[in-house]
Amino acid sequence: MGKPLKVGIIGCGAIIAQYLTNFRRLDQIQLVAVADLDPARAQAVADDYDGVRAVSVEELLAADDIDLVLNLTIPAAHADVALKAIAAGKSVYGEKPLAATTEEARQVLDAARQAGVVVGCAPDTVLGTGIQTARKAIDDGLIGAAISASATMVTPGHERWHPNPDFYYQPGGGPLLDMGPYYVTALVTLLGPVVSVIGAASHTRNERTIGSGPRQGETVPVTIDSHVTGILVHASGALSTLFMSFDAVKSKSPNIEIHGERGSLVVPDPNHFDGDVQLFSLGAQDWETLPASAGYIDSGRGFGIADLASTPRGKEPRAGGTLAYHVLEVMESVLKAAHSGMTVSIQSTVERPEGVPLTALAEQAEAIQRR
Repeated sequence: MGKPLKVGIIGCGAIIAQYLTNFRRLDQIQLVAVADLDPARAQAVADDYDGVRAVSVEELLAADDIDLVLNLTIPAAHADVALKAIAAGKSVYGEKPLAATTEEARQVLDAARQAGVVVGCAPDTVLGTGIQTARKAIDDGLIGAAISASATMVTPGHERWHPNPDFYYQPGGGPLLDMGPYYVTALVTLLGPVVSVIGAASHTRNERTIGSGPRQGETVPVTIDSHVTGILVHASGALSTLFMSFDAVKSKSPNIEIHGERGSLVVPDPNHFDGDVQLFSLGAQDWETLPASAGYIDSGRGFGIADLASTPRGKEPRAGGTLAYHVLEVMESVLKAAHSGMTVSIQSTVERPEGVPLTALAEQAEAIQRR
């Protein structure tokens, strides 16, 4: 009660650096231990972070001084690690997606419910001022009833910069399951849950060449769809179009646009926490940049865990497992629709997470003291 959440991290790959930077700023979180299949990577983190010990995965799961496991393993291992943490009586916060499949994700949520622990999941980018300001604009009626949205993510592939990109091109990877969580989570946050989808998918190359690091020049096989298009039908009646590609080169389209009866919004990159929200109102002469009016100010990866720490017991955290499950089912269903040529109904649903008031770091820290 009122104490920092004690966290252990499993997986010390590239993404951990962003979490460590923000953990140093978040009084709600105390990093206790780190583990990795490569002990040297875990030791490097411990050497650079005061008070943190490097241990084996087994030792971390058995540790009595860890409340929550941050699961930064590759997508194929997300469910296995989460289930082991839950079995050890610990809450879990995972990198996206929640699991490689909805079947595995359901096992995680069911196990957590039975154990009485909490599941959270990235992306927490939707808690920043960018998406939250756009959400408040919609909730305040600035665009009237929402009609449609478009979400566009184009890159020629992560192998150009990532030294170990294999998992991006294996089941659980691909542009939709890798980058789609940012976009679909943002769309659900803005427009509400999805009830059905249609889709189409393709890929242009059977292998990719690593462009940096010690494995530069090595090729990796592509076993997933690397270009995916989908249409999401929201329960509200709004229609969202997804365009996710590891094949195309570049796009000038906004990352997300929302269109309503009385106006349109340009929403900033959902892979970032901030950015300008632009509004074009019916009858206006030009776009208007809205001031930041909601969300955690100056936030970054790890703020979802701090939000979880300040969430009252028994209440779903904003970056919670139920939302992550719904997003995963939507993405999985787009791929099913693409291969079947049929509309796929979404079986799960979720309440739009409660909006985040405009909140500075100090105010967020105070929330855990009141928990």
